[in-house]
Amino acid sequence: MKPGKKAIEMSRSELASYIDQSVLKPEFTQAEIRKYILEGIDYGCKTVCINPASLEIAGDLCKGTMTGICVVCDFPFGLSTTESKVMQAELICKNGDIEDLDVVANYGWIKSGMWDDVGKEIGAVASVAHKYRTRLKVIFETDALTPEEIAKATDTACKAEADFVKTSTGFFTGSEARGAAPEVIKIMLDAAAGRCKVKGSGGIRTREHFLQLIDMGIDRMGIGYRSTPAVLNVSE
Repeated sequence: MKPGKKAIEMSRSELASYIDQSVLKPEFTQAEIRKYILEGIDYGCKTVCINPASLEIAGDLCKGTMTGICVVCDFPFGLSTTESKVMQAELICKNGDIEDLDVVANYGWIKSGMWDDVGKEIGAVASVAHKYRTRLKVIFETDALTPEEIAKATDTACKAEADFVKTSTGFFTGSEARGAAPEVIKIMLDAAAGRCKVKGSGGIRTREHFLQLIDMGIDRMGIGYRSTPAVLNVSE
């Protein structure tokens, strides 16, 4: 949704409300996970985006703050069975007070044109998330898809009652990494047509890019822990 004012006119706290700060690197120590979650809280980010194994840490640190918790599901490949994804979603959502669940769609199915299967899987995970009043974001790994596939996947996810569609895991290496390029975000916004929201992730490292996407009408962005200070113009 396009904001009521230009991004450049927004306060730091308004801008921070667009950010899910990513704390997802598999090699992070427990101390590093705590450090970057705390930084996300200090910046006033909407959520910190974590792996399921970090949920206990995030729950303790985020409790009583304005920063919520976003947990990834079947990340980063999305190749578990539908039954497994549903079970993962159930375990994650019932064992923590989380705001968002970011599940990776089976983008091999998308490329194979298996749209009924894609939609049924998203719908099954959405049903679990919504049972716990958790928003569902669906990651398509758009760098692996054509513009037509991105548009069709967005439409499919909206029909399956996803709350957000999302561009990238940040872990794809099979082609050029465009991530949340403006042209990709435009395809998703146009295809969603207000039925679900759009989250951009991957390659958002400058304040200019960050503000541009807000003005386009994006509703959330996954920002790496190193890039949050840059997009918010926070002096180190």
